Amino acid sequence: MNAHSLAQRAYSAAAGSTRSERSTEYELIAQVTHRLKIAAQKGKRGFPQLVEALYDNRKLWTALAVDVSSSGNELPQDLRARIFYLAEYMQDHTRRVLKGEAKVGPILEINVAVLRGLSGRGAKK
Repeated sequence: MNAHSLAQRAYSAAAGSTRSERSTEYELIAQVTHRLKIAAQKGKRGFPQLVEALYDNRKLWTALAVDVSSSGNELPQDLRARIFYLAEYMQDHTRRVLKGEAKVGPILEINVAVLRGLSGRGAKK
């Protein structure tokens, strides 16, 4: 191993540990959204992957709901309430998608809107 590879390994570990909460949230939501989109595009063939991605999306939104419910959360109360409402919506809509009563599109739209907000680009007009 040479000095370059040692330095690269050391700095990449440090870079990962200094990642902001916002960028971590962005990355997690982006990953699950990508998986949802790919699985949905496969149609019935992608149903097992869709179930896994929906499960992970549900866990993600549950974690967000718990976070915004915390008294230590510093987001404005109105935003916290909207995120909590979206988490509830995600639970209900996911259940309907799994039963074949709804499409995954609204879940993707919400995740993409949240990604835009986290990136600072705001909602698409």
